[in-house]
Amino acid sequence: MLADAPMEAIETLASLWIAEHPEYFADLADADAAVARNYEDPPGQTNPFLHLSMHLSISEQCSIDQPRGIRQAVELLTRRLDSLHEAHHAAMECLGQMLWESQRAGRPPDGDGYIACVQRRATKD
Repeated sequence: MLADAPMEAIETLASLWIAEHPEYFADLADADAAVARNYEDPPGQTNPFLHLSMHLSISEQCSIDQPRGIRQAVELLTRRLDSLHEAHHAAMECLGQMLWESQRAGRPPDGDGYIACVQRRATKD
């Protein structure tokens, strides 16, 4: 992206989300340092790679509507928040919760619960 070179579709999508997060530019500019860094220290520091991969995951989910209903739920949330970016952040909380519960319980992810969480956020007053 910085070299203005041709990119694959996934690189283009990633570059759009990266552009939404200037706070990650320094981390992404030095790949070796980023790979060596422990994003658990200090606690609460957002891992830019996890965060951006969640944006990419939600984008992909919406593009193929999988789990079924995610596209409509994110579209409704986008309209409510007037921002696709903020809708993704709200959906990330639901996605993260679903994955955490799945791992904790040793069960497959609950796609229906994930969709319901995003839908609740879309219809919140």
